Amino acid sequence: MPPSDARTGTSTNTGIGSGPGPGPGPGSTPPSGGAAEDTLDLRLSEELVAMFGGSDAVTATPPGAGTPPGAGIPAGDLLDTPAGWGPVTTPAGVFQLVPVRIERDLELITRWMNDPAVAAFWELAGTEDVTAAHLRLQLDGDGRSVPFLGVLGGTPMSYWELYRADLDPLARHYPARPHDTGIHLLLGGVADRGRGVGTTLLRAVADLVLDHRPRCGRVIAEPDLRNTPSVSAFLSAGFRYTAEVDLPDKRAALMVRERAFRDLM
Repeated sequence: MPPSDARTGTSTNTGIGSGPGPGPGPGSTPPSGGAAEDTLDLRLSEELVAMFGGSDAVTATPPGAGTPPGAGIPAGDLLDTPAGWGPVTTPAGVFQLVPVRIERDLELITRWMNDPAVAAFWELAGTEDVTAAHLRLQLDGDGRSVPFLGVLGGTPMSYWELYRADLDPLARHYPARPHDTGIHLLLGGVADRGRGVGTTLLRAVADLVLDHRPRCGRVIAEPDLRNTPSVSAFLSAGFRYTAEVDLPDKRAALMVRERAFRDLM
């Protein structure tokens, strides 16, 4: 899983699991049950087959095990270069995803991570070294997960991670489809929490993904089941609650926004 946990602000969590680092990682054992079996049986696109070097390799090495999926693919290609997607106008104001730069953004993101309401789900409280290590896992990776600042009306106010859920260890825990794209989010400012900003921006970013990633049919999120405000925010943003999934560090609500229903929800 990409950098674990994602949370929309105080209690509007939008992420996977808890704890720093890229989720359970290679070699983690999937839970028993149909979800993992469905994942291993998913029909793979030609792109995914090519990444693994052939269909036999894909069957033998599901996402999260052995050689990292997407190894050798230029950074940005796996997510269709979201750094170039540009700003969008939302009911909350003009919003843009800006790629994280450690030398510019580390102090701000570290401060957000040390907010007790955020730390309760991200579990990345600590010095700047803790935050920097979490960011470098993505910035130095193969492009499967990319961190961003969310800039609203010219002000950085949120932290985002976009990631390829189908190329992530998460894919062992649900029936993944090629190009599924995951979202993690936290709102940095207390003033932006609890008044619908998270819902507005979740919808906007999900729409950005679907607009700019034509091969992606679904946007995925997995907030902690205990974080009911987060689940509610996703529902209000057009996501559907589809299942409960047991991840290595939490029980999560699998939230899905499907391209086919985006105009209906």
